[in-house]
Amino acid sequence: MAVDTAPATPAGQAPAQRPQGPSRLRLLGTGDGVITFVLVAFLLVAGFTVEGFASSRNTGFLLLDVVVIMLIALPLTLVIVTGEIDLSVASTVGLTSAVMGQLWFSGLPLELIIPICLLLGAFLGAVNGFLVTRLGLPSLAVTIGTLALYRGLAFVVLGDRAVADFPRSWTGWALSSIGTTGIPVVVVPLLVLVVLTGVVLHATPIGRSLYAMGNSEDAARFSGIGVERTKFWLFVVTGAVAALGGIYWTLRYGSARADNAQGLELQVIAAILLGGVSIFGGSGGLVGVIAGALLLGSLRNALQLVNVPSDVLNIVTGVLLIIAVVTPQVAAAVRGRRRPRGRPAAP
Repeated sequence: MAVDTAPATPAGQAPAQRPQGPSRLRLLGTGDGVITFVLVAFLLVAGFTVEGFASSRNTGFLLLDVVVIMLIALPLTLVIVTGEIDLSVASTVGLTSAVMGQLWFSGLPLELIIPICLLLGAFLGAVNGFLVTRLGLPSLAVTIGTLALYRGLAFVVLGDRAVADFPRSWTGWALSSIGTTGIPVVVVPLLVLVVLTGVVLHATPIGRSLYAMGNSEDAARFSGIGVERTKFWLFVVTGAVAALGGIYWTLRYGSARADNAQGLELQVIAAILLGGVSIFGGSGGLVGVIAGALLLGSLRNALQLVNVPSDVLNIVTGVLLIIAVVTPQVAAAVRGRRRPRGRPAAP
């Protein structure tokens, strides 16, 4: 199935650079294919060499660990495809958890707390979106600032306390699995969101416009794309989804804390970049992102099973993040040197 990601070009304007998103459903020879192959190879090796890795019980724990990473990676992938970034997602998770705990401690029912927290996340995303799209500030600087701001507000709301008396009916659902398979129930709605996001990104004009923005904002504007409006709402959706992740995180661990999910943003971004999404925008696909999240989660899980310290796990995440950023640049440089002089690059 071909997907034409090039926006229309008005008369008198230079043609826009063709976005580099997946143009057809193929895996071999693409970033999606490479990371998927690495994932399958690692699962096979770990399954035979790491005791307990292939058990249904461990599979359930592994999937529970990557659920929030995958969830937040969905909208953040769209943000990065446009050439922006949001580093405040983990702090949004933490602030949502703190507010959720404080409201529950105050006596409000969860049926009211959950929509309040989702609205809070959307508001936090809107703050990021306003600063980036209306004031023209770089998203990297803005979200580094709100990363610290939102985490600080979480400690203002809840302090060092932990609220842990949530109803068993809610916490039990967050940990429940499908029959005896070990697959968490929460994976089902996550898969629905994955499919919806994939359709939007790869099979709709919205997705094509996101790739166009990532390649050239000016060309996208000349093509009639509302760049600022689209980016603003992407930040809003990312904030709301991060808040949803905060709600699930709190129910899964049965504890609302201001320091929940600290450092999670690095795992999410590492998964996205490992999946072949360019940090500069304009290229990448969702299949690779899902494979990247599963690879990162599987690697950390296998290392935990062989009693590797948590500090080493953070080092591994950092190394993978650096590799994910450097590898595409090295590959592009190698291709450029191999290309005969005077011969244009292949589209």
